[in-house]
Amino acid sequence: MPRRRWHTTTFRWLCAYTVLFGVILTLLVGFIAWSATRSIERDTDTIMGWQLIYFDSIPDAQLPDAIYQRLEHERMHVNYYGLFTADGRYVAGDLLEAPASITYDRVGCTLRHTLNLRDRVQSPIVRALAEVRPNGMHLVVARDMTNVLEIREFMVRTLVVGAVLALLAAAAGGFALGLRQIRRVREFRRVTQCIARGDLDQRLPVGGDDELDMLAHLVNHMLDEVERLMGEVKGACDGIAHDLRTPLVHLHTLLARIAERESLRADTEGADMMDRARTETGQLLERFRAMLRISEIGTLHRRGGFATVDLRELVDELAELYEPLAESREIDWRVHTEAVTEIHGDRALLFEAFSNLIDNAIKFAPHGGIVSVRLRSTASGPMLDVADNGLGIAPAERAAVLQRFYRGDAVRHIAGSGLGLSVVAAVLRVHDFTLHIADAGDLAIGDAAGTSHGPGARMSVECWPRALT
Repeated sequence: MPRRRWHTTTFRWLCAYTVLFGVILTLLVGFIAWSATRSIERDTDTIMGWQLIYFDSIPDAQLPDAIYQRLEHERMHVNYYGLFTADGRYVAGDLLEAPASITYDRVGCTLRHTLNLRDRVQSPIVRALAEVRPNGMHLVVARDMTNVLEIREFMVRTLVVGAVLALLAAAAGGFALGLRQIRRVREFRRVTQCIARGDLDQRLPVGGDDELDMLAHLVNHMLDEVERLMGEVKGACDGIAHDLRTPLVHLHTLLARIAERESLRADTEGADMMDRARTETGQLLERFRAMLRISEIGTLHRRGGFATVDLRELVDELAELYEPLAESREIDWRVHTEAVTEIHGDRALLFEAFSNLIDNAIKFAPHGGIVSVRLRSTASGPMLDVADNGLGIAPAERAAVLQRFYRGDAVRHIAGSGLGLSVVAAVLRVHDFTLHIADAGDLAIGDAAGTSHGPGARMSVECWPRALT
């Protein structure tokens, strides 16, 4: 789950919100800076416009004296003046030459360090207006904007820092809320995976009043109904199987006694029919026993009574047990076991599940075929492979064969109840182990005569709990 945290909707929205907030913040700060600059320039142009009006009221002959008087009375020296002839020669003021980029139409322009000033080493940033007087002389008025622009820059920097801090605080808050939701979703995920593995006693956690809790209440109510209905169906099926098993046992015993009668032995056809009736009755009993066994396994408490199991010892014991059966069918019996780590499980249940896999492999392998039993160690844990070179299981049927009573079309002619793999699935479900069904691969090489029987089937059991993905 942590590796996929950034793939969740919560964090995607958080990232999108952060980016959107950053874009809006940039636009906002840019607009404020532009608006403040325009306001400062407009106010400055107004002040300089009134100064030009004042100078327009002074006769041309008195204008140089008026400029010098203005400069003498400047306390902070924020204004600069320059009077030039039509051909650009200096007449009066502290501007020694007219700026080259200025226009003489009383429209303000910003000049950055381009003024040639008297008694100043470095030219400031100024706002300048210029006009042509009636006598043809050029009058330039400039106003220092350095302090005002510094205040503007300080305000903009303050806004940027405050906005960034707000953005970080909002992102941190969203991250914390996202982690809280992720923890709740992770718990939901854990519970739903337990439910998917058959533990219907689990319920989604509740404890708030938001959309997730509303969903949890709805799902819990649905699970209550599902568990109730499944319990009723299971109880009815178990009751039927249990109730029918007793009369079937009586019927099987009665048929055996009838078959022993001397009068029936003379009737060959009747004896044959009696044997078939006993066989069918025995198969019915086996099916009912398997159904009740699956139900019994399903009702076990999860991991209750588990202990340490040596899989190598268990598989060796099964191989020794089934070797005579394989020899009776002239099967090439291949067994390979490695030293593997011990697991935590129920040895009796695993013995039953693995014996079903091996029994199926021997049963479905052709006469003189190949059966391989291999226990090996992997990076995740022990793995058991049981393979044969029989007809195999079609990919479309590999999920269905784990259901009760299902039998593929290719093996209907072979005796069986269709419950063996259901028992295996029930045992593995209790242990959280995983069963993979595939073609046998290199085992499908035919018998000694070189005839091929089919792709074969490989049953691979991952003997470690399934990871939460």
